[in-house]
Amino acid sequence: MIHRPAMLAALILAAAPLAAETLAIDGQVSVRESNIERPSRGMTMHQVEARFGAPSNRRAAVGQPPITRWEYGNFTVVFENDRVLHAVVNPTG
Repeated sequence: MIHRPAMLAALILAAAPLAAETLAIDGQVSVRESNIERPSRGMTMHQVEARFGAPSNRRAAVGQPPITRWEYGNFTVVFENDRVLHAVVNPTG
């Protein structure tokens, strides 16, 4: 059985913008919409490179499971093994 507060929270999350970026300024976190196309969660490294080209910088894998970071001009992609975990918009100057 779903309680009403849980249902309300689920509806609020479902209404959140799908294309958004998270900003942290002076310790405050906010989310704003972004139209920058970036990889989707679960895409493989091969799929990302085929669609977006070679990254400008590849960071070596660290930890277990291996976490790798690829940097592009407008966004950064974080992989777990060979799958996209997150793709975030880079802060602008």
